[in-house]
Amino acid sequence: MLKVIVLGVAAGGGIPQWNCNCPGCRAARERPELAGTQASIAVSADGRNWFLVNASPDIRQQINRTPALFPAEGTVRHSPITGVILTNGEIDAITGLLSLREGSPFTIYGHRRVLDGLAGNNVFNVLKPELVPRVAIRADTDFEPLLPDGSPSGLLVTPYEVPGKPAWYLEETARATAEVLEYTPGDTLGLHIRERGSERGFHFIAACGGMTGELAERIRGTPLLFFDGTLWKDDEMVSAGLSHKTGRSMGHVPMTGESGAINALAGLGIGRKMFVHINNSNPALRPESPERRRLEAAGWHIPHEGEEITL
Repeated sequence: MLKVIVLGVAAGGGIPQWNCNCPGCRAARERPELAGTQASIAVSADGRNWFLVNASPDIRQQINRTPALFPAEGTVRHSPITGVILTNGEIDAITGLLSLREGSPFTIYGHRRVLDGLAGNNVFNVLKPELVPRVAIRADTDFEPLLPDGSPSGLLVTPYEVPGKPAWYLEETARATAEVLEYTPGDTLGLHIRERGSERGFHFIAACGGMTGELAERIRGTPLLFFDGTLWKDDEMVSAGLSHKTGRSMGHVPMTGESGAINALAGLGIGRKMFVHINNSNPALRPESPERRRLEAAGWHIPHEGEEITL
């Protein structure tokens, strides 16, 4: 039975962001229940061994409030986290790896482009390869993440290309501009995760620069979808004076608008639709907002941290 735990739903910087005084961050400082950590989930086929999808900078906090991820009773050093599957090389997806350096074995799975990015930064060498191997994954090629002893996990994962951008700190190298998306294979992956022997599973897409017909058909009819909800509208951060970049120029399709996620994913027969990777500027984060009511009326849900889902 497939189990999923939502560890965080916020975009980079979390909410409140340390240097931000936008309405969302002000509200989160006044009302701690609105605060949120950066997007990640944990998934398991047996309820004992868990794989993280992305390792956010908030991973220590997320682990320490999630009993399923605690060390086992009677052990001195132990972790049920047996692997991390990376969907991109952004800071908010990889930085948490550095907090997992304390001597427990696990495997890092990522596209070769992302793994090359880790290899190019010596700080990630604190994760000794004999204890924390790195395994390259390829788009449209199934893989079964393994437990540290080499036994099967019971999960089957299909990575696939999603329109996106290279990590912002690599943009100059990739010759990406502020207004033009340059898609490079491996920059952004979606994941279809299911139990081995079953097609029933879910899709996780934490970043998406635009909807395509191929992507729509891939996720059609899925019982559960986690999808990029960074911004409510494309020019949100420009209008708020927070950035000169639109959502699409950063590699994120907005929730609203004619080609936004809510419209683009309507009518696909998807069961539960959940937004994750939500920026602090997005008014839909506030439960009482008209944007949240509109989102929910359209059949979408923003999960709470710690929410558990069984498929």
